[in-house]
Amino acid sequence: MSQLFIGENLIHLRNDRVSYLIHILPGGVPMQLYWGKRLNAMEPASLLRHHNIPGDGSFSVQGCALDHVPCEYPSFGLGDLRHGAVTVRQEDGTASCDLRFVSAEIDTEKQPLCGLPASYGKEQTLRLTLRDELLGLKAVLRYTLFDDCDALARSVELINEGTQVLALERAMSLCMTLPTRSWDILTLSGAWSREREMQRRPMLMGECSVSSINGASSLQASPFLAMLSPEATEQQGEVYGFSLVYSGNFYAGAMVDQHRTPRVMLGIDPDGFGWQLEPGQSFQTPEAIAVYSREGLGGMSAQFHTLCAKHIVRGKFADQPRPILLNNWEATYFNFDHEKLMKLATTAARVGVELFVLDDGWFGHRDSDNSSLGDWVVDKRKLPGGLRPLVDDVHSLGLKFGLWFEPEMISPDSDLYRAHPDWAIHIDGRTPIEGRNQLTLDLSRPEVCDYIYNSVAAILAANPIDYVKWDMNRNFSNIGSAGLPASRQRELPHRYMLGLYGILEKLIHRFPDVLFESCASGGGRFDLGMLHYMPQTWCSDNTDAYTRCRIQYSTSLVFPPFAMGSHVSAVPNHQTGRITPLSTRGNIARSGCFGYELDLNKLTEEELTEISGQIAAVKQIRNTLLYGRFYRLLSPYQGNDTAWITVAQDGSEAVFTFERALSVSFCNPPMVCLAGLDADARYRIEETGEVYGGDELMYSGISVPLGYGDHTSASFLLKRI
Repeated sequence: MSQLFIGENLIHLRNDRVSYLIHILPGGVPMQLYWGKRLNAMEPASLLRHHNIPGDGSFSVQGCALDHVPCEYPSFGLGDLRHGAVTVRQEDGTASCDLRFVSAEIDTEKQPLCGLPASYGKEQTLRLTLRDELLGLKAVLRYTLFDDCDALARSVELINEGTQVLALERAMSLCMTLPTRSWDILTLSGAWSREREMQRRPMLMGECSVSSINGASSLQASPFLAMLSPEATEQQGEVYGFSLVYSGNFYAGAMVDQHRTPRVMLGIDPDGFGWQLEPGQSFQTPEAIAVYSREGLGGMSAQFHTLCAKHIVRGKFADQPRPILLNNWEATYFNFDHEKLMKLATTAARVGVELFVLDDGWFGHRDSDNSSLGDWVVDKRKLPGGLRPLVDDVHSLGLKFGLWFEPEMISPDSDLYRAHPDWAIHIDGRTPIEGRNQLTLDLSRPEVCDYIYNSVAAILAANPIDYVKWDMNRNFSNIGSAGLPASRQRELPHRYMLGLYGILEKLIHRFPDVLFESCASGGGRFDLGMLHYMPQTWCSDNTDAYTRCRIQYSTSLVFPPFAMGSHVSAVPNHQTGRITPLSTRGNIARSGCFGYELDLNKLTEEELTEISGQIAAVKQIRNTLLYGRFYRLLSPYQGNDTAWITVAQDGSEAVFTFERALSVSFCNPPMVCLAGLDADARYRIEETGEVYGGDELMYSGISVPLGYGDHTSASFLLKRI
């Protein structure tokens, strides 16, 4: 149970496992005292002495050497020589901000953030109010520590109570100081088709960060970082994890100062950011999440997974089985008609698929990716009767029906662009820069947001559609808006996100029975912000089983299996050319939101029978696969093998998955130690009938029989008896 105590100069947030303490220094500077394993109480004297470093010429404000202090919300220009969390420029061009303590109050439960995604819960929330008297700027820092996971939600609201226009140039969501000792930093970086690759290295003096200025949380980096003790592993060691509940430009970084003390900050990337804060107006930062684990990276992931399940995802699909789907994209691309789609859907129904998804190409005059985005009307050349006959025919097979959209984009070859060229993000006089033959719509403009909402809502209202894949296939360039004055052009990227979030909020409330999946050239916008509106995200356009081992393994650092779209595709794989067994493709894909992305009608009867068996098996265990406790066992980043196990919440069953990338001649079968089982229970392996003790499976391990060749795999269902 989380508790919040406010004393004269000490504030203590704690649940049954962790504590966060704030000390108000003389003069009113709030100082982070502690974040870690639960304490009953703490005396500030020792830490104050630790940070009192004499004789270095540091600036002192009312006896407080700010360059040493682990400030809760440090500002630029006041003597702290490290990067600050907030930079405010006055009308005279100067930038200095002195935020001092005003009050600490308790909200009885967590409140939503205006216009932004955020975690939710019934827990008490601390409101720590600071103020700069000269500027008339008030900062309200909000903290929520959850009952059921060791996660702390942080955000800041900046309110102009003065008389001048203030220019925000930097407004971080979280600033946190870690203990002065050695740390490793872990980030997730990559590119299209190899998203979220794990990068771990020692943290030295200086700055290490990941960021995006792409207009999205991006393929190149994820709004996440972890600080680990150097000896930390999957199962043990101290780990602090941080992630941003936001889908646009972000910064996530750590700076080790001259005293070897790390300062971690997360928020909107300051590069290209600006906000004109008029008198009486406020600015709300996105929410940041900090989690703490003494059980290694696995313990950190468990906290994030619980947070996603209980405090991020909303609606009826938060804990429901996800339908097994077939997407037509790699089967037909743009070349389809009603008859071709129905042949594919009929075979899908025969093998047990539950959802048929029509991807790109159903609207405008779109025979390739060079036209029609923005014209959300059915292409009668391909579907003469419109969508409704196809939807009805698919439903008559006992299947649900899904549809692809890319509503945030516009094709220069479109009726919409010819009517409203100024609706695209652009700079007058600059040649438009196309990506994938398209431009980005300016969602900072209300009329553009209204058009997008009305276009998508009209299709969903006219057709009984069960699932929407919401795609985004290009990032920002020529960043300018015809709807904003010169003084507010730097607000465009954040206003874009506010516009998108507003559209999504209206759609999910009007169509609560539609399952939405987020996609951005694959996993280019896989973040907690999108997960707040859409309960699953397409992991990557790369569906190769070997590559997916890496992508899904690293994605699981933050996100649970129920958030990961994961499909079986054809071989040779369309992204890598690699050939992997159908059994391996099924074993890897079923560790997420399971589906297929291939032409079933080109498969042999033997292959269709195998697929039918895969689907039947997943239907029996998908609650465990999606909502069980997930443990990483062997890392594809450290060797030839990958393994993980998912244990049902009630412990009654577990699903173990193993993949070997390259065949090894003349060697024993691999031996893998499992995790998450009851050491005192016994388990039967359903595929073989063998019975083992939980202690034996976890501490001695299990021998994994493999077939012949590269990319072989095995998957076992263990039942507690």
